[in-house]
Amino acid sequence: MIFHPRIVKRIKRQIQAYEMHYQHDSSILGKVGLWIWLSFCLFFLQPKVAGVASWRLLLHYYPNINFCSPNVLDLLRFIIQSFWLMIVKQDWQEGKIFNWKTWLKALATIFHLPLYFVRHRIDMLFQKKTFFERKVSQLTLKWEHHNQFVQYAHSIIVYAGIVLSVLLIFVCIMVPLNLVAQSLFLLILWALAMGVRRIPGRFPSLFLIALSILASTRYIWWRCTSTLNWDDPIGLMLGVTLLTAELYAWLILLLGYFQNIWPLNRRPEPLPDDPQEWPSIDIMIPTLNEERHVIKTTIYALLGIDWPKSKLNIYILDDGNREDIQQFANEIGVHYLARPTHEGAKAGNINYALERSFSDFVAIFDCDHIPTRAFFQLTMGMFLQDPKLALLQTPHHFFSPDPFERNLAHFRHVPNESSLFYGLTQDGNDLWNSTFFCGSCAVLRRKPLEEIGGVAVETVTEDAHTSLRMHRLGYRSSYLKQPISAGLATETLSEHVAQRVRWARGMAQILRIENPLFAKGLKWQQRLCYLNAMLHFLSGIPRIVFLVAPLFFLLFHVYVIYAPALAIILYVLPHMLHASVTNSRMQGEYRYTFWGEIYETVIAWYIARPTTMALFSPNKGFFNVTSKGGLVLKSYYDWTIASPYLVLVAFNIAGVLYGVYRLFWGPSGEIGSVFVNLLWTFYNLFILGGAVAVAEEAKQVRKNPRVDVDIPVVIRFYSGHLVNASMKNFSLGGLSLITPQALPIETGQKIEVILTRSSREFIFPFRIVYRQNKLLGLALETLSTQQCIDYVQCTFARADTWVQWQRSYRLDKPLTSMQQVLEIGVKGYQRLWRHSPRSIYYSVYYALKLFAIIGSLKPVSVPPISRRKPSAAVLRQEKVMRYEN
Repeated sequence: MIFHPRIVKRIKRQIQAYEMHYQHDSSILGKVGLWIWLSFCLFFLQPKVAGVASWRLLLHYYPNINFCSPNVLDLLRFIIQSFWLMIVKQDWQEGKIFNWKTWLKALATIFHLPLYFVRHRIDMLFQKKTFFERKVSQLTLKWEHHNQFVQYAHSIIVYAGIVLSVLLIFVCIMVPLNLVAQSLFLLILWALAMGVRRIPGRFPSLFLIALSILASTRYIWWRCTSTLNWDDPIGLMLGVTLLTAELYAWLILLLGYFQNIWPLNRRPEPLPDDPQEWPSIDIMIPTLNEERHVIKTTIYALLGIDWPKSKLNIYILDDGNREDIQQFANEIGVHYLARPTHEGAKAGNINYALERSFSDFVAIFDCDHIPTRAFFQLTMGMFLQDPKLALLQTPHHFFSPDPFERNLAHFRHVPNESSLFYGLTQDGNDLWNSTFFCGSCAVLRRKPLEEIGGVAVETVTEDAHTSLRMHRLGYRSSYLKQPISAGLATETLSEHVAQRVRWARGMAQILRIENPLFAKGLKWQQRLCYLNAMLHFLSGIPRIVFLVAPLFFLLFHVYVIYAPALAIILYVLPHMLHASVTNSRMQGEYRYTFWGEIYETVIAWYIARPTTMALFSPNKGFFNVTSKGGLVLKSYYDWTIASPYLVLVAFNIAGVLYGVYRLFWGPSGEIGSVFVNLLWTFYNLFILGGAVAVAEEAKQVRKNPRVDVDIPVVIRFYSGHLVNASMKNFSLGGLSLITPQALPIETGQKIEVILTRSSREFIFPFRIVYRQNKLLGLALETLSTQQCIDYVQCTFARADTWVQWQRSYRLDKPLTSMQQVLEIGVKGYQRLWRHSPRSIYYSVYYALKLFAIIGSLKPVSVPPISRRKPSAAVLRQEKVMRYEN
């Protein structure tokens, strides 16, 4: 009966439908299996599943098997899935009674209702005064006008309120609470923070700072008074070490709040209408061994800057004594200075030029920093308004990705590592007259610079040391946050780390040689700002302590924090959460939450030793020049720079493995402590994974980095035809255009592109090197010197380009940032595995394959069979197959 032609035809049609569904022809083994299954369905299951094609039953009940091309394990999968369907009850309910996502949303809504009410009421209080407040204000003004006694009473009330507030803060910090009361305290602080977090304005930020200081200081007080194990000498020593690192982090947190509490956001001051009243400026470009094309771009930008040419003197300060640089300076008409000796590095190079120049103001640019045309028009007005102003610093903006941005592939998606300093910290310093000189993109008044003996040469961070000495003489500084210059970032992680090591060593040298806490002439606000900058670079040892602290408990059973696990959670959570929320509000435009952990972990190991040595021997160390404009011809893994991270990863993995063993087979009374330390170790592993990920150097074969823009241009063909287009990116070697429609042009054809600058038009010759639909890639032809100047002015010297870059970053979302950091941590271990020795690579590879195979045998729950009418597409498909058969 089974070989009846009608039945055979029907089974063949079912097999063809199954193959069409997978778009794949069945193998011989697959056809045999399908034939057996369809025959079984035809004779035994057809009455129960009327209207359902037999091959759809196969897809439905065995979704984990492809019968078109079965393998050896599919037989085992078939047996396991069959037993699963027969023995285990399937979840065929239309809707689950408990849906955890729905419950979480409901709880979140219930929790946010009172917060929304509080936030709304606070917002209303800020917008308008209540009737009672207006009456009190009117009566107070009336009484103060007629009775001086009321003024004294008012002052007494204010001071009494301050004293009571301080006492209340001390009570909140120092009074011990049981775990229930501490939980309630945590919830109250968190509700207050969530109530004001989204309210715009300065006061909510100050309120969040106050809550964060309260929570963090209470945690530190608890750590100092209740968590040291005085009965165990080793535990006491390690506990004091961790507590010292936490005290350091707490101090940096407080100083950071003070430093950034009120960014000044200074605006440019106008210049006199008559350009003859504008001052003369000596522009100095220190250089040592940088490539010529890097120096040329900066010089071309300076030659076209908007300032009277008779009042500009451009100096190339060449400590490399190179003939080609001297020839270039002579060709374009700028001064060239080369020292016979090279003591003092960059600072000595600038001091040598100061003795041979004469202008009242000195502008200093690194040779890779390209100023915009309006640089001096935006900066010099402040000097004319304030005779005591000695320094004006502008941001260091980078148009090429640094190693973090390139190796982690988040260029222009996550703020640069230096964005926090140049976007917020320097602006906060400006409020306290504590802006630091950063070595480039700055203007200094010659008189105070000569009063302190020129640029400081005693330390390797000559810039910050110089500004400290000018501040000690009572001179003022300013910071203009607008990005009006742009430069190249470091190419490789090793160069980046070397640069940070120099900064760290120099700051430690200043702290040792000219400690701002005791230096005469500084105000107390300036002392704190300089102290924070110097202490920040001492973070190497505390960061390493945080990375290894939980291992002492997991591996050696030493209680570094001698307290119950629940108490640790209830005290540390407010400290961490409030610090994260507050910093996210203050720094959200310039640094995302958790990203700073990766930045600091990468350099922690390398700055620990030089900063410690500098505190004891401040005269040791040398100035290393950061190379720019290099290439990375092929991707590779920098095992040398990553070796400290790998050691820390190995120890943390060992801690996790032994911690998991103790969690299941250790004493039951330690489960909470083991769990808390495991969480800490997992977090450290993710952060170390990010450091491991950065060590894989991505390939960079472009000599000239591209800058993304959106600028209208005009294409002019040699036939005279004009076509409007949009410039999408540019570099020193060419640019890319998007045309409204595909043009009938060929690769290699020469065209001209018209760029505009201040209503003037400039024509540049290009050659088409790439064409795809509407996209054109153009390479610059040979340009004259004046054309080079004009091209740089029309591209790199456009100030609006860098302003748009700054505005393109979204605000920080802490949970999103945490997810990104965790993904980078996982990516780091994937990269480490990919670059590991072949034996390790294949061992892990086959182990993962084995786990994947074992996981693929897992049975799959299936829903009930849908008896709805098949879709029109399925019906048409079956109709075609019936017609063909």
